[in-house]
Amino acid sequence: MSAVPPPPARRHLAAVTADEYFERQATHRSQLPDPLVLVENLATGVVEVLGGVRDLEQLGRWLSEGVYRHLLRRSVIAARGRAIRGQMPGRPMARIAATRITYPAGNVVEATVILHGSARTRAVAIRLEGMDNRWRATALAVL
Repeated sequence: MSAVPPPPARRHLAAVTADEYFERQATHRSQLPDPLVLVENLATGVVEVLGGVRDLEQLGRWLSEGVYRHLLRRSVIAARGRAIRGQMPGRPMARIAATRITYPAGNVVEATVILHGSARTRAVAIRLEGMDNRWRATALAVL
């Protein structure tokens, strides 16, 4: 019986994934501006969106898609609640009481902003990630 030679080795070319070129690219915080102003402006802007006096699209540039959708749902629910109670949207008079920023990773900022209003105090927790040479909020919670 004659031995059958193995098939010739196939060359494997390195596959290039589209993710390398077209997905969001992480940006280190050293290449981005100080996040303090953005965090405080986002916190007050989100409270204004929930109060019905700011359009969510004004904040869209700094929000990830998931955060945008979440805020859209919450703003619709808040608007329905105001309509049921017969309230008109009013500008929430909130002042920043405290801001705390931490840096858990090279392109990540986590912040908490405490806002004092006339009727209540709110805490806004925000996670920013450096993507495509700018900060974007990838998680946001209003307490």
